[in-house]
Amino acid sequence: MPALWRSTAGAGGVLDGGVRPGPRNGLTDVTGLRVGQAAVAGDGALSGVTVVLAPPGGAAAGADVRGAAPGTRETDLLVPGTTVDRVHAIVLSGGSAFGLDTAGGVMARLEAAGEGFAVPGAVVPIVPAAVLFDLGRGGDVHARPGAALGAHAVDVASEGAITQGVAGAGTGAVVGGLKGGVGTASVVLEDGTTVAALVAVNAVGSAVDPATGALLGARLGFPGEFPALPTADDAVGALREAADRSGTPRVGTATSLIVLATDATLDKAGCGRLATMGHDGLARAVSPVHTIMDGDAAFALATGDRPAPPPQALFALHTAAADVVTRAVVHAVLAATSVTTRAGHWPSYRSLAQA
Repeated sequence: MPALWRSTAGAGGVLDGGVRPGPRNGLTDVTGLRVGQAAVAGDGALSGVTVVLAPPGGAAAGADVRGAAPGTRETDLLVPGTTVDRVHAIVLSGGSAFGLDTAGGVMARLEAAGEGFAVPGAVVPIVPAAVLFDLGRGGDVHARPGAALGAHAVDVASEGAITQGVAGAGTGAVVGGLKGGVGTASVVLEDGTTVAALVAVNAVGSAVDPATGALLGARLGFPGEFPALPTADDAVGALREAADRSGTPRVGTATSLIVLATDATLDKAGCGRLATMGHDGLARAVSPVHTIMDGDAAFALATGDRPAPPPQALFALHTAAADVVTRAVVHAVLAATSVTTRAGHWPSYRSLAQA
């Protein structure tokens, strides 16, 4: 049986059996993936886009949409039995439904590079997308991502470390009254398979345990991965107050987004199951999730650089997928910094926990 449980953790950030984070502890630890992020510029802006580019030729993909108020594009293509079997990018964007326009800019860049589904005389890039709600958080409801910003995110995409916190699709994100953002994490399993996640955390629910002030998902971190922040009574009280000040939520004004990836070989059905496990990881790190206020959506990519896993290895892959999403949420909240705009103030978790 593969090593799975956090109770077996050893020193140096490695679990018994050799399970460890990838070299960047992020989505780009899956070889061939590139991530580009961009934020809307100008006064009154607080929004952005994150693009995950598949390797040349695309990757197998699946999706699982659990929130009651989703904003998505091309998810029907990811249903098993549909014709297209590979995607060329995944887009996560702010701007609510307006942000779906960013995928058009990504498609234009991919078409120019010759990447896409071959049709007579052309290629059609397959670019599923999902959006989160951040409209007006910078003060200007019209300052939102569009096709040009999506194209720019492709231009700056790289295989390097991913900027976390107030970046890309997480620029205007909020979670339980605190500043949300983008987070990422990865793990290399004992058989050498890599699984990684990138999240944009923007939820009605909270990532904080109201009794202790600790982050709900921190218990699943590797040794030394997350700092031991103070949980004094005044800090716990401040965190509760931030949640209370978030006010009464409105339908469709949240949504957390997930991209999972692995170098294993999976088909569309297998990628869909991997995406489902991502929602389990989100539910460990944020409470509540998948509400009438949220449009939570998860995508999964499989690059196929490694063989298709047998049942026991697939079980380990699914377990790890949930864990990396949980850890990515924690990284997002820890990396987020406080933001004040003319629309409001959103304190960061660190600013209150360390006060």
